[in-house]
Amino acid sequence: MLRKCFRTTLLAWRQLIKQKTRLLIAIIGIAFADILIFAQMGFEASLFESSTAPQRILDADLVLVNPHFQSVYSVKNISRERLYQALGFAGVESVSPIYMGIGKWKNPQNSRTQTILVFGTDPRTKAFKLAEVNQNLSQLQKLNTIFFDRASLPQFGPIASLYQQQSIVEAELNDVNVRVTGLFTLGASFGAYGNVITSDSTFLLLFSDRHPREIQVGLIKLQPNADVQEVAKNLSAGLPDDAIVLTPEGFAEAEKSYWANTTPIGFIFGLGVIVSFIVGIVIVYQIIYADVADNLPEYAMLKAIGYSDRYLVLVLIQEALLLAVLGFIPGFIVSLGLYQIAATATMLPIFMTVERGVSVFLLTVIMCMISAVSTMRKMHSADPADVF
Repeated sequence: MLRKCFRTTLLAWRQLIKQKTRLLIAIIGIAFADILIFAQMGFEASLFESSTAPQRILDADLVLVNPHFQSVYSVKNISRERLYQALGFAGVESVSPIYMGIGKWKNPQNSRTQTILVFGTDPRTKAFKLAEVNQNLSQLQKLNTIFFDRASLPQFGPIASLYQQQSIVEAELNDVNVRVTGLFTLGASFGAYGNVITSDSTFLLLFSDRHPREIQVGLIKLQPNADVQEVAKNLSAGLPDDAIVLTPEGFAEAEKSYWANTTPIGFIFGLGVIVSFIVGIVIVYQIIYADVADNLPEYAMLKAIGYSDRYLVLVLIQEALLLAVLGFIPGFIVSLGLYQIAATATMLPIFMTVERGVSVFLLTVIMCMISAVSTMRKMHSADPADVF
């Protein structure tokens, strides 16, 4: 069995290298299709990773949001009273209100404005899983002070470097003078290019149209021995229906679903993967079909001396597998470089994962197998009588 497999692989390899130019074109074509697939998958994963980053930094066991919640970048209000009502339920230890809004940041060097995501929190509570923020919460008790995200895009100005030099940086947010008194790391996203954290009092000064009783997210911390699902069930049943209870995972999943299913950008990335896959099938089909057509007399000769159609099909499948491997390797290597360039240029979380590498390799194999199956009819047309 192994000897037969080796013979078919050797024959498939000889068929491929007979036309070296054609083989090179096939490898480039498959690599190009793989690069397109890697790019679309990488950008889509970056979209989900960056857009759900605000949810992942919130320190909560359960979250209260508006029933019509879709995204933190356009979050709807809930009553602050609902959050304090939650304190009366068994298992709830503490609550923290979160205000969120998209503000306009003025670059202190060139006065250009840029949108930025603003978090407002009660500095007496620990609402974030960020050590840099929790260790310096007392700074936010001073009015008009903020913490700035050092991973924001450069368009906001060299705030982090200026802070390292001066300890305090003067800036303007929503036409209000503010002071940067601390830094943290979150990162840009497709919804906002930067982030700041401030106190609830400062937030209400920055967004004067907001009412103190209307918050955007309510964070709920449970007692150590509390059952998360049980408390969530009790809260859902006991609170009015103008607020819903989510786990942190469900909160992030709702954000991901919004970007994947509601916005055009999520659809475009998914469509890009499909189109790239089809392009790869067409490229491989043309290469394999041309190879079969050129070697049809040889296949007919093999049939004449006793080789079955099944054996020849196995050769074709081996040829497709070899093409898949040869095309995937350069496509993977180039994609690694592409990810590095894109991550550096956009400051978005674009990186390779083992799961994505395996997925694209499997797609490459499937792509080549489909092309091989599509050319089998041409191989079956090889007639031993044509040899004589």
